[in-house]
Amino acid sequence: MKARFNYYIASPDTMKAMFNSQAVIEATGLEARLINLVELRASQINGCAFCMHMHSAQARKNGVSNERLDTLAGWRDTDWFSEREQAALGWTEYLTRLSQGGDGEAAYEAMARHFTEKERTDLTYVIGTINMWNRFSVGFQTHPE
Repeated sequence: MKARFNYYIASPDTMKAMFNSQAVIEATGLEARLINLVELRASQINGCAFCMHMHSAQARKNGVSNERLDTLAGWRDTDWFSEREQAALGWTEYLTRLSQGGDGEAAYEAMARHFTEKERTDLTYVIGTINMWNRFSVGFQTHPE
């Protein structure tokens, strides 16, 4: 499958802003592995093969085991994810599936038990940013090589 066009060339200023978002994420202080899991889970939900490929490779590089990556979509059914990670994944799923409803109050309360207000804000930024990247990659048919 061929990409529809090269959006990096079409709008370099927009893509520069997107990459600046990545720099903000890296400066949040959130654990790299947590960010990897959140980005990968949102990408799974959105069906973004390019991002799934990239974020699973980054997660492995950061020490996330294959067992955890293999079961990420079923994180509720294993004990391989910490309570903090579970809270982040629940919040990720809620925000990524806004149109499907869900129990936002429960997702928020779980997250609030494990994250400071700054971390909640930063985590929400991570989730919003990966969802935006997914829309570029899925919408313009960017695929892993």
